[in-house]
Amino acid sequence: MIRNATSALAVFLGLGALALSASWPGGARAAASQWWTNEHGAVRLIAASNAVGDAGTLRLGIHFRMNDNWKIYWRSPGDAGFPPQPDWSGSENLGEATLSWPAPARFSVIGLETLGYSGEVVLPVDATLVAPGRPLVVRAKIPYLTCDDVCVPYVADLALRLPAGGAASSLETALIERFAALVPRRGPGLPIRVASVAAVGGDVTRALEISIAADAPLSRPDIYVEGPEGWAFGAPDYRIGADGTTAFARIAALAPPKGGGSLAGREMRFTVVDGVRASEQALTPAAARTASPAAAPPAETGLWLVLLLAVAGGLILNLMPCVLPVLSLKLVSAMGHGGGERRDVRTGFLASAAGILVSFLVLATGVAGFRLAGETVGWGVQFQQPVFLVFMAIVVTLFSANLFGLFEIRLPGTVSDMAVGAGGHGKTGVAGHFLTGAFATLLATPCTAPFLGTAVSFALSRGSAEIYAVFLCLGIGLALPYLAGAAFPGIATRMPRPGPWMVTLRRGLGILLLGTAVWLVTVLAVQLGTWSAVAVAAALAVLLLGLVLARPGTRRTPRLGRGIAGVAGAAALALAIWPGSGSVKATAAAAHWKPFDRQAIASAVASGAVVFVDVTADWCITCQVNKALVLGNETVRGRLAGDGVVAMVADWTRPSDEIGAYLKSFGRFGIPFNAVYGPARPNGEPLPEILTETAVLEAMDRAAGRSPRIAGR
Repeated sequence: MIRNATSALAVFLGLGALALSASWPGGARAAASQWWTNEHGAVRLIAASNAVGDAGTLRLGIHFRMNDNWKIYWRSPGDAGFPPQPDWSGSENLGEATLSWPAPARFSVIGLETLGYSGEVVLPVDATLVAPGRPLVVRAKIPYLTCDDVCVPYVADLALRLPAGGAASSLETALIERFAALVPRRGPGLPIRVASVAAVGGDVTRALEISIAADAPLSRPDIYVEGPEGWAFGAPDYRIGADGTTAFARIAALAPPKGGGSLAGREMRFTVVDGVRASEQALTPAAARTASPAAAPPAETGLWLVLLLAVAGGLILNLMPCVLPVLSLKLVSAMGHGGGERRDVRTGFLASAAGILVSFLVLATGVAGFRLAGETVGWGVQFQQPVFLVFMAIVVTLFSANLFGLFEIRLPGTVSDMAVGAGGHGKTGVAGHFLTGAFATLLATPCTAPFLGTAVSFALSRGSAEIYAVFLCLGIGLALPYLAGAAFPGIATRMPRPGPWMVTLRRGLGILLLGTAVWLVTVLAVQLGTWSAVAVAAALAVLLLGLVLARPGTRRTPRLGRGIAGVAGAAALALAIWPGSGSVKATAAAAHWKPFDRQAIASAVASGAVVFVDVTADWCITCQVNKALVLGNETVRGRLAGDGVVAMVADWTRPSDEIGAYLKSFGRFGIPFNAVYGPARPNGEPLPEILTETAVLEAMDRAAGRSPRIAGR
């Protein structure tokens, strides 16, 4: 009884204190009209103070809430729609009411580009009083359009009364100020701004070329253009400069009015937005009869050159260390053609080439899909996914077991033998050749060859069509040795006929593939933790045991062996999906390497230091080669550990939006990537994918402002 009475008294006193604080002079109170609601949202008037006070101006707001998927429009709606247009007539003691517009979002639907707001927005209003100190009655009729799949017009009828007396912040002050902070800034000292703008097309403007500058690195800038009446503009096609703080955009002029002529010399309004940063400028475009190479994104005419580079990069990829394990399959396949028919040889090589091309098209589809979904994409990023790593480890283990002669898979019909040189008289069927090509593609993706990085970066900075074209040419380059074999089958048929000597060769190459499986498990340890990786390794060992029990010629245990192998493979995949609580292993690095900190680069350079950034990953074989042969050699290691040098390592073994954005700022979408900063290179100088001691040391000298030299010579 006492406890109940005490609780009731506490509740009563709490409610009394709340009521007292709301009525105390200067206490915060609500200052808002009733919600005007409909089936698609609601709108009300709010004020930043609960009384008019002595000032001649007040901060008000029009507060919209939209249901899911519904939106309203910005002051310049784009290709369709119209914005809220408040009518303040009928208000008492209200002079002028100036409406401000927070930076909008872009909505692209079925080819239409519109600008507006979804979810919630407050449009700040600066109100001037006719007679300061007297009560204010605000009445507003607000026609507006709200849209989802269809558009519905409404006219909200709102009223708000603020009494005379001392003003104090209301409960809505923070809400108004939150959206007021999103209103684009004007005037000098803008944190993000249009540096220059030019009208392209001569007498009739066809596009605008715009240069953007920012005080901090850009992420996803956008530009909203408001031109003379009748003009419309598309979404910008932009690229971010190598320094990350500049961008160059080209915006097409859509459906200019009849006889619209040129926009050169005509004042326009530009709003540039990047995240929470936004600015607004009134600028007059200069005349530019043709596109400026410095300001425009890569031109379409460069596509053919990029495609040639992609073919060259794919061809060189055959020589990179990532593809070395696949050489075992290539070698066994080629040896299997010894003494064979030219027709069979040609068919086998063409099937391998088809496996490569189909795999590259599948990769292009995945990359294009993730890019459209706004995900970070890049060359080899599938190796950041534990499920993919385990799947590849299982496949590599199966291929090695096949080379050991532990199993053989036969398919019905014309595609009869998937075994890679196993059983079946040492011959490989069409499906086996196809899988060899597909396998080569998957294992090639952690490597970067010369020309490949340029081609992939071009594709990922453009649209889906360019992605498919570039990836197809990469596949053609990787498949060229197979296509050459198909064109000249006599080379393969003159090889020695298969015999007992191939058994020893196959076993040696099987050991090489098992080494690849071990490497994949070590990469998995970084992502899932040591114990999870050990569990996956144990599952793979059990899988091999099952294949031993099920090997050809075994009479009593084939069914048991196949069951054990299947359960072990499923368990390995399950461990990747449900990694458990294993602690994630940190990538080992020498003492002079510091974790990547993009914000610390500028301060280090300002103090006179040289900063070396190494973007790497445990699954990137080229990165490991660079580290072993160049970054780890005595001369370069001593320079990186010396005074006045900051060495940073950005580990991309696991997904990182920060590292992905950093790569994108240089127009790169794959690794290895290295950049050097210094007093003479404050925006960074990217290095080639394949490092050399000379390239690293000379770049560091240039960044420091010294004449290039080779240390120690």
